[in-house]
Amino acid sequence: NSHTMQQNDASSSTVSAQRGGVLRKQSEEKEDSVMDRLLVVVILAFICVIAFASRLTSVLRFESVIHEFDPYFNFRSTKTMVEQGFYGFLNWFDESSWYPLGRIVGGTLYPGLIWTSGLLHYILNALSFTINVRNVCVFMAPLMSANTALASYFLVREMKDNSAGLLAAIFVAIVPGYMQRSVAGSYDNEGVAIFALIFCFFLWVRSVRTGSMMWATLCSLSYFYMVSSWGGYVFITNIIPLHAGMIIFLGKYTNRLYVAYNVWYAMGTLLAMQIPFIGLNPIRASEHLASHAMFIGMQLYVFALYLNKLLKLRAFVKRFDWQRTVRALYTVVLLGVLLLVMYALRNRSPWGGRLYSLFDPTYAKKHIPIIASVSEHQPTAWTSYFFDMHGLILLFPVGVVYCFHRGTDETHFAALFGITSMYFSSVMTRMVLVLAPACCVLGALAISDLLHSFIIPFRHHDELVEHVRAKREAQAERKAAKAAKRASAPSTPSSSSARSNGKSSSSKQRDDKEPARVSAEICLIVTAVVLLFLCSYVYHCTWAAREMYSNPSVIMQSNDRFGNRIIIDDFRNAYYWIRQNTPEDAKIMSWWDYGYQLAAMANRTTLVDNNTWNNTHIAQVGKAFASNEKQAYEIVQKLHADYVLVWFGSVLGYSGDDIAKFLWMVRIAGSVDPTVKEKDYLSPQGAYVVSDQAPRKFLRSLMYKLCYYRWSSIQFSQWQEKGMDRVRSSVIGDKNIRLKYFEEAYTSENWLVRIYRVVHPDDCALPDRSTVSGPPDYINYQGKSLVRKMPIKEI
Repeated sequence: NSHTMQQNDASSSTVSAQRGGVLRKQSEEKEDSVMDRLLVVVILAFICVIAFASRLTSVLRFESVIHEFDPYFNFRSTKTMVEQGFYGFLNWFDESSWYPLGRIVGGTLYPGLIWTSGLLHYILNALSFTINVRNVCVFMAPLMSANTALASYFLVREMKDNSAGLLAAIFVAIVPGYMQRSVAGSYDNEGVAIFALIFCFFLWVRSVRTGSMMWATLCSLSYFYMVSSWGGYVFITNIIPLHAGMIIFLGKYTNRLYVAYNVWYAMGTLLAMQIPFIGLNPIRASEHLASHAMFIGMQLYVFALYLNKLLKLRAFVKRFDWQRTVRALYTVVLLGVLLLVMYALRNRSPWGGRLYSLFDPTYAKKHIPIIASVSEHQPTAWTSYFFDMHGLILLFPVGVVYCFHRGTDETHFAALFGITSMYFSSVMTRMVLVLAPACCVLGALAISDLLHSFIIPFRHHDELVEHVRAKREAQAERKAAKAAKRASAPSTPSSSSARSNGKSSSSKQRDDKEPARVSAEICLIVTAVVLLFLCSYVYHCTWAAREMYSNPSVIMQSNDRFGNRIIIDDFRNAYYWIRQNTPEDAKIMSWWDYGYQLAAMANRTTLVDNNTWNNTHIAQVGKAFASNEKQAYEIVQKLHADYVLVWFGSVLGYSGDDIAKFLWMVRIAGSVDPTVKEKDYLSPQGAYVVSDQAPRKFLRSLMYKLCYYRWSSIQFSQWQEKGMDRVRSSVIGDKNIRLKYFEEAYTSENWLVRIYRVVHPDDCALPDRSTVSGPPDYINYQGKSLVRKMPIKEI
């Protein structure tokens, strides 16, 4: 008995020791898991800080200021919503734009950005963090870029693992292609739309993987936020049906896909119609046909599967490949339904001009020149890809190959996302903004797989070999059991089954081959190359953020020969002059590019602005600039303009002035009035010049006179002739410009902005021109201002 008790005590101690070891191992694994999660959280927080801080260079270098043109309208709209409330903003009628037509703002814009900023302003002030609307608008894009990095992490984690997700997050945080629209002060729709885009993709991939109605509902809500923020929501509207069709065509249909797509389609369509600017477009516009066709096609496919299950055609299935036939018929029916719907709606819901331009880059220039005149609607140069994505553009095809090789629904979506965004970015440079996160996702997958392929076999080679050997022994035991069972069975397998068994066994043997040991030298070389790439990527991104994308368009800077920085603030000074020296009801005529800035900073009524909804009205302004002074005066009188503003960059060599844009004014005017022809403003050789080779019609146009008025007295050095245009590198053709119906009111310090007052018939006699301060006869550039500002008191 004592011996038995000793044995029981020994066995119990052994069991307790084993239990203790198991519990200890589980606690260690749990601690490791907690530490891993904590490390991931710390890294993500660090990435968010980097994403936010890397976009603050413009604020540190200049001040908290809004950039570009469209952001000024968004800033003005946000101020209106904060002051008048939500419903006041929806009912806001802006009388100071598109005179005399006006604009219903609440129903003619995407309000997502305005809602987000207004909500953030309300929350911060409710928490006693006093902050004005302008600072909320300035820092909104950097804040959303941190959220975009988090969304990219979750998206790539669904496709692979945490390490790939962290790589995607850091790539998105600093990639120049996304940073160009998300620096501090870039208060545009894309600042929040890219976050909504990536987050919607993450929720879609999660809903397809889980088949959960909750995730599909969240995807619909994210889609609604995207619809309210940017017109690029059409990309989501088409890529999700395309992904669903790809899954069905590849024979991977599951009920999870059915739940995910139908919930997204129903809720997303209903929610999208709640945006006033969208209205009934989700059920009438041609851009949404793919989603409708996919919904109908999926119901037909599921009905065919139901009939197959209901009729139980077992014998037919054995003789015929039913699944492949159903997929083929499904593809044909889907294409047929799509073509029929497009044919039925060909006149009711035509595509927009921008969408036509995505499939035919020459369409806008031929039919809608106002769209082609925008630089971001031009095809992308090849050099821009490397500049905006750096080495990620080289990893793009590697990531696509990896996604198709892995073969999951999630990676198929990543490949589809990359391929479609690459195509659209090639025909419209604005879509580089969508390509940038796609390259980050594919680049992260490629680098993560590359490191796993070399480092893991090097560090865990022995464990992998033991795992393969154990798997091989288990397969040998199962094979021996099957052989004994076949030996005892009376029947013998057929030759076809034997061949199939032999083929499967040989494939298993190839799969169970022991992994080759990766040498330390190869692993070190691969790691060094990846680290070199990452370092160069970070250096390029930080340089691009600092030097290229952190300079607001309303403030320019230059350096003298001693390296001292010179701030050029002509634009804001000109707008401030208008605000202080013109009547409050004055109407300003300018090209449509400057309408938003004039309304926001000068607080004056404009004839046209960046909304470009009325092509005829813009064409009238273009015709006025292209006509001679007398004809232009008649058009200006009909438009009731009091002042005319032009941009002129010949002093500083600024190439984005109105002379450079003049041909687009002529083309837009010619699209409405056939009498305005582009060839009349070109030289006999077909060139666009400002010298004496320019045609007489161009030399007498209002734009030419307003830009080059008094320019013949300017001389930059004693070796240059007077009237030299530094941008066009030629002497102007007309040096004796006189104005009869317009008088010079203001010229900025560096001549970047010139403002002329329209002489109305009831005005008094013109003032003596000698009272207006003019530039000296000779200007010697010494790194200081070239032309001193005209004193306001003398105007």
